[in-house]
Amino acid sequence: MSHHIDLKQSLEHIDALPAMPVIAKEMLTLALDTDEGEARLLKLIAQDPQISARVIGMANSSLFGAPGHITSVSDAAMRLGLTQVKSVAIGMAAISALTKHPEAKLKSTDLWTHSIAIASTMRTIAKHMPSRIRPLDDQIFLAGLLHDIGFSVINYIAKDLGNSLYDTMHNTPDASLWDVESDVLGTHHGEVGAQLGLSWGLPEDIITVIRHHHDPDHPDASATPLVRLVNIAEKMLPDFAVTEHTTVSITDAEWLGLDIEPEEARTIVLDQPWY
Repeated sequence: MSHHIDLKQSLEHIDALPAMPVIAKEMLTLALDTDEGEARLLKLIAQDPQISARVIGMANSSLFGAPGHITSVSDAAMRLGLTQVKSVAIGMAAISALTKHPEAKLKSTDLWTHSIAIASTMRTIAKHMPSRIRPLDDQIFLAGLLHDIGFSVINYIAKDLGNSLYDTMHNTPDASLWDVESDVLGTHHGEVGAQLGLSWGLPEDIITVIRHHHDPDHPDASATPLVRLVNIAEKMLPDFAVTEHTTVSITDAEWLGLDIEPEEARTIVLDQPWY
């Protein structure tokens, strides 16, 4: 039981969490619809070798068109689009800031792989949503990249507890994630991640996604289609790089919650590169 108290006390002391990376803080405020904003974004990324490598690597991935041949950040931005590059850089900076070495059992690379896949799937689903309720592209990608940041926070401030959670999630595949986390942590990764989001001053919709992506019917989540979008994407990719005990079935009502006809939804599932 003392573990639960440790985690909650750590979260209440804001200095237990790392400061928001300077690069992420500046990028959140950049206006990409100006030449100055675009130039500043590319310059910030070029100054960070880890983020540069990740952005160029993503642009060369088969997920985003023809693989290979891109060697510069500016070319990567042309292929991926500036809003996506900005989201990737913020997400990468956030996960890096929360990675200590040696790492916990749930590796940052696995979280990143999972988060990129969820963000890409959300983008595909969102294309089928009516424009009047469709979230903005940068919101979609940032929500997908940061939705599971709570796992990184747990590993950062309570690595032993993170390892216990990892073991229990793998050893009890039939238990609900909610029950496993309540038992091991006394809270859940959504709430832990939301605390980080609040301390970093992330946008309110992103914090709502982090907190409620496993509970999209929560009253506080209903006004934010992003939450349902993450939840459905995770059901389409159950246990992709991260074991979260996600059920595979998506109901017609869930699709209709995004204003997508269930018949149309079947074509989305079949079009996914993960299948």
